[in-house]
Amino acid sequence: MPDRVMFVQLKTGHGTDHGPAWISRVRFNRTWKTAYWHGRTLARGNGMWDANFYDTDTHEEFWLSGPHRDRRDTRWSNIEPTVDDDVLDVYNAFLDGAPLPGRERG
Repeated sequence: MPDRVMFVQLKTGHGTDHGPAWISRVRFNRTWKTAYWHGRTLARGNGMWDANFYDTDTHEEFWLSGPHRDRRDTRWSNIEPTVDDDVLDVYNAFLDGAPLPGRERG
């Protein structure tokens, strides 16, 4: 299964772009329609206003995207994500200009 270093933000229960956020390793299934993150199973959702995945158990909604090098991962807030320990070195290298693993060609 492919995995990526991603920006993940909880949308449910928070104002636009004000939910907690993380830079984390996210594993995807072969079709990229299911993500596995922090022990959760997230399914790609359709028709959600401010999210693109939802937790299959709790139905909480999340936004998953590639992190931005300028750290402007949200549109309407300046939330600083928590960076998981296992991706800290990779993320810091990315901020310094290196490609993210699996994204060497764009």
